[in-house]
Amino acid sequence: RGLMRSPFGLVALLLVAWGANALWQARQADRLGSEVARLAQAGDIRMISSETCIYCEKARAWFTAHRVPFVECFVERDAVCADSYRVLQAPGTPLLLVREQRQLGFSPQRIAQALR
Repeated sequence: RGLMRSPFGLVALLLVAWGANALWQARQADRLGSEVARLAQAGDIRMISSETCIYCEKARAWFTAHRVPFVECFVERDAVCADSYRVLQAPGTPLLLVREQRQLGFSPQRIAQALR
């Protein structure tokens, strides 16, 4: 029997395909991170966060891992931050201001696009 007809062969093929896809996605994410880090200047990215927001944590970790300069404030800790959040009428966090363009949620692709 051929390798593709055995269950082991099919599982092996699926694992190789999955691994290749994961590697490709990781390389794309690194390229995007490098691009955003190159394009972003101090003050270009401001993130309004909440202490309980898991997406804020992910955004913070991504910015830090890729050495992207950003400023963050928390609506629970900072009255000026909370006022900005209310004025912008945001329905959730993170609220990103990328060169004053409002972006709800974290998307490295949208951030790169706003910085280009």
